[in-house]
Amino acid sequence: MIISTINVNGIRTAIKQRSSENRGLLAWLAQTDADVVCLQETRASDDQLAAAVAPAVADGWHLAAACAQLRGRNGVAVLSRRPIDAVRVGFGDDEFASHGRYLEVDVAGLTVASVYVHTGEAGTERQLEKERFLTGLASRMTALASDRDAVVCGDWNIAHTEHDIKNWRGNVKKSGFLPSERQWLSDLLASGWVEVMRVMHPDQPGPYSWWSWRGRAFDNDAGWRIDYQLANRRLAARVVSARVERPEAYALRWSDHAPVTVKYA
Repeated sequence: MIISTINVNGIRTAIKQRSSENRGLLAWLAQTDADVVCLQETRASDDQLAAAVAPAVADGWHLAAACAQLRGRNGVAVLSRRPIDAVRVGFGDDEFASHGRYLEVDVAGLTVASVYVHTGEAGTERQLEKERFLTGLASRMTALASDRDAVVCGDWNIAHTEHDIKNWRGNVKKSGFLPSERQWLSDLLASGWVEVMRVMHPDQPGPYSWWSWRGRAFDNDAGWRIDYQLANRRLAARVVSARVERPEAYALRWSDHAPVTVKYA
């Protein structure tokens, strides 16, 4: 089973406006060897999302989605080459039930979740909302940890260590690298989850998965590693390989994130 996760930064833009030169989400889906692809920040209604990925569905992909109630915001989805046996939206918290931030599917005996954690802003209500979401997410993941093979994939908007952000000194007081957020992730990992990319690439900077569109962040590899696959221990023991599919050049990018792809035996 090969699983990829990618924040598409607006699925219609990822498909249409960045589709030249054989790039874009549809071109990537046509050539990827992934069995399951988790998407975040689709920013589309159910109808818009279905229309955007219709060529992929016609090519055999199965779609499940959780779109946000607010127009043009958030949105998560899962595409699977294998039939999807069950779909669950949210993790039981009414506050976030319609926010389009969490989706679980069961496929081929495995539970796969796509999550889009808030960006947040230190010292504001946005950060408090992020913290409430993290509390609910941790509770759901506690239930998943020993239930069956499970992996939670997505844009976590937290760089865990100094190895996960190029300019960590300039971000120690900003959301995404706050001590409390990093401790939350440490606690989650201690509870039975494994961040498989870091296990496969220990004690080194990166590999980063997000770079600003601005300036020369991409060319200089001045990025953040905020896109993770967290597998429970039983599934993590089956990891064969993990990589970030970083484009070869800025002009080939179709999102400000890059796919994070893991192969499980």
